[in-house]
Formats: sequence, structure tokens, C-alpha cells
Amino acid sequence: MYHMGTSRDRPTRNGKRIHLSLVANPSHLEAVDPVVVRKTRAKQYYSDDTERLKNSGVLIHGDGSFAGQGVVFETYHLSALPNYTTGGTIHIVLNNQVAFTTEPSLGRSSQYCTDVAKTLSAPIFHVNGNMWRQWSRFEHNEINDPFFTQPKMCRTIGNHPSALEVYQRKLLESGQISKDNIERMHDKVDSILNEEFSNSKDYVPKKRDWLSADWAGFKSPEQISHIQNTGVKLEILKSVGKAITTLPENFKPHKMIETGEGIDWALGEALAFATLLVEGNHVRLSGQDVERGTFKTGEKFCPLSHAVIDQKELLFTVSNNSLSELAVVGFELCYSMENPNSLVIWEAQFGDFANGAQVMFDQFWSSGESKWLRQTGLVLLLPHGYDGQGPEHSSAQPEHFLQMSNDNLYEIPEMGPTLRRQIQECNLQVVNVTTPANYFHVLRRQNHREFRKPLVVLSPKNLLRHKDCKSCLSEFCDVLDDPEFGKSGTCFKRLIEDHNTHKELEEGIRRLILCSGKIYYELDEERIR
Repeated sequence: MYHMGTSRDRPTRNGKRIHLSLVANPSHLEAVDPVVVRKTRAKQYYSDDTERLKNSGVLIHGDGSFAGQGVVFETYHLSALPNYTTGGTIHIVLNNQVAFTTEPSLGRSSQYCTDVAKTLSAPIFHVNGNMWRQWSRFEHNEINDPFFTQPKMCRTIGNHPSALEVYQRKLLESGQISKDNIERMHDKVDSILNEEFSNSKDYVPKKRDWLSADWAGFKSPEQISHIQNTGVKLEILKSVGKAITTLPENFKPHKMIETGEGIDWALGEALAFATLLVEGNHVRLSGQDVERGTFKTGEKFCPLSHAVIDQKELLFTVSNNSLSELAVVGFELCYSMENPNSLVIWEAQFGDFANGAQVMFDQFWSSGESKWLRQTGLVLLLPHGYDGQGPEHSSAQPEHFLQMSNDNLYEIPEMGPTLRRQIQECNLQVVNVTTPANYFHVLRRQNHREFRKPLVVLSPKNLLRHKDCKSCLSEFCDVLDDPEFGKSGTCFKRLIEDHNTHKELEEGIRRLILCSGKIYYELDEERIR
């Protein structure tokens, strides 16, 4: 197993070339399955391969993990969903009889390890390759010796000629090749391998070598990326605002864009999506029940699809996914790694449900830049807050994500505008946004920075329709009197001053509270009682 991944163009017999990509993968068996499927789907999307004929995924499994890991089943059930299908994946299962050192009869309940594929009536071909590779001869790593638990099978394997020996003998017997030719081939391959092995001792990889051409110009933690203006020109805000709030004739549109006041959470999010679409970014939103409406006729209408006039391709994708976390998060995670000019978001039905994707968070999402040298800007929307839903539907368990992002409690980072790299050096960000305008900016910031970082949004529940959780249109604009930018632009605010002065209560103040999210509104209501 080669964990870092690699890619290469290979010539074919007809003179053409084919691009092969080996995806970086952890030791968590089968966790890479939805990642490969996602990479295939994203390649198809960005290369306009609508017939799904130019890009295909191949997955190689061991028998024990294929039968035992639940993500295999989850990935299979993505295969026919509208925004997940790839047109088919080739699964090669090595039924080598050594799943660790467990007897096959103790490792699965079905006769064949591939029986899980029968749930979708996938064609299964049982092939006797008569090939015992070195992997099978000596187990799956250098420490485990299968002879202790599988002595009979190991004796059979030991007495069996290798695949190379079988193939050589067949070629010699058929007269297609001579013994001298075989020896020359051996010498040539040995020479190449020895030379490459010798060169590898002095090889020092460069991080930029691992990023594809589409990611040229993006910055690593060693480089300084300045804060970007994520504000939008007023005329564009009004234009897209009108487009996304104009409904069929028998519907009454919102008036918030026309008045410029009282912009709520939903419209702030829609404006972020729409303005990114206008700028040519792909926005993909998936999750459990994210595509929904209230039209009695059952017809579908997506206002964001009208944000870009005469768009040649569908830049906005919204899709319900299966009731899965592990496979779906793996799929969306790697989708975000294919094209930096995309905003890919996965929303849990409730924040608690993200627990089911913990392997993806640990192995790919939070550590991918360090381990695999790959950046991702995947956004997690995790509904969070004790709002009467009970303990199983209330906490996104932010402590998990905060622990992942914490490095040194006692190191105070540089915060000067030309020196700070705090966000670039961390592996992810966790935010609990307080206003619709700040939510707008944090989403747009994902695409406007010169690097990509994962983002957790502890998305609110009761703020979605809270009477006081509103923003003015001017807070979304690219020009505004701002303490950090002057009059040059707006961005995500790390600190928002309390706009409610409550002058009658100012005398005798003894406590200053820094808070975020819905806590501000609850405290504000409490102090005026």
C-alpha cells in the first residue's frame, strides 16, 4: 500500500496516453473508496464528461476488508444517486485467504467476500488467476507471520511457483520468447529499480510537486497570504438578490434586497452562493434533507440556478444524499480537492450525526495537508444548539474539532497584518457565526483566500428566523467604513461590537463578556428584562 499517492501519464498500445492517478490513502481499510469515487465524479464534472466515458475509477480491495468494512456498502449505495453516480466503478477484490490471519469462515458470514455487491445486482466475475503475489506469501506487512495461524495454506503457497515464474514458463513453452530475452529483461528492470532506489536517498520532495496545475498560485503555511476583501459591489448584490428572490408569478418575493434592511440568515447564505456563482465558482451543497421546498404541485424551482444569466453549465449543485456520513463526507471531501475554485459544503441533519464520519475527519480532512500535502476547503455545516431537540440532536460536539485544531496553548501568534499566518498554519477553523453578514463573508472567504482550509460552521437553529438576527445590505458591500479596511472593503469580522448600547444600563457595568452565536441574543434579551 502506497500511502502518499502519485500520478503519471502512460502510453498505450494504440499510441495514445492515459493518465493514471493513485489516490493518497490511510491505513483505515476501505476509507479511500468514496474518495476515489468522488475524484472520478469531479473529474467528469470539470471535464464535461457527461456521458461518463473518459474518466473511470478502479478500486482494489482485500477480501476481509471488502466484506467487513461498512463504508463499502455505503459507497455502493451512492452509485445510482443523481449527483454521485460515476457510471460505474471497477472493483478488484483479491480473495487471498489472508485477511489479517483470520480464517475466512471467521471473517464473514457469506460464502464469498463479494456477496455485498449482490445488494445492487452488480456483476461479479470469479477469476482463478493462479497467481500468488509476494503480498500473499508474506502477509500484509513485515511483522505478521501467517504461518502461525495458517500453516497448511502457507505451505501450499510456498510450494507454488510465483506469477512471474508461471508466466515465464508459458512464454518459453510457446516459443514467444527466448531465455536470453528473459535474462535481458531481468537485467534491465533490476538496473532501473537499483538506479531509482539509489536516487531516492537524496530526493527531497517539494510540497508544490503534489498540487495539480489547477492549484498553481495557492500558498502554503510558509508563505503569507493577506486578508482578502470579500465584499461585493452593491449593484451585483442587488442584481443577484433580485434573481434569487424572483419566483414564478403566483409567488410573492422577498423585499429585503429592495429596502436593504433586515437581511436574514437564509438570504445571507443565498447571497454568498449567488455572488460566488457570478464570479465563476462552482458551489456544491449536499447533505441530509438540504434539497427541500414547499410547493404543493411537487414542481422544482431553484432560484440560484438563475443567478448567472445564460450560464452554459450548471454551476450550482444541491443534492440530498443517502443517510450516510462516512462515505458521503469522504465523497464531498475529495470533491473539494479537485478544483480550488469551488465551494463544497456538506450539512449534517443534526451536528451530532457527524460522529459517523470521524475516520474521514481524522485521516483526510484535518490532517490531509500535513500527511498528503493536499489542501481542502470543505465546509461542514453542523446544526448546533440546545433548542428543545434533546441531547441526541443538539450538540455538534465542537470540542472534537477544537482539539483537532489546537497546537500550543501557550504560544501567542503574531497578529500584525503583514506577519500573521495563524490561519495558514492551523489545520482547520471552527466558527460560531453571529450575524447573516458575517456568515456571508466566512463562506466567501473560503474561495477568495490564496490557500484552502477546512471550515466547521456550528450553524444555528433558532437564529435562522430570529427577529433580531438581521444584517443591513451595506454590511455585504465591498466599500464600507471598517476599522480594519477603512473604506476599501469588508471581510469576516473576528470581533463585532455590541450595537445595542442600552445606555440606561451602562452605569455600574462590572463585567465584559465575549461571546458568539445565539448567546449574544440571549444575553441581550436578558439584560433588558
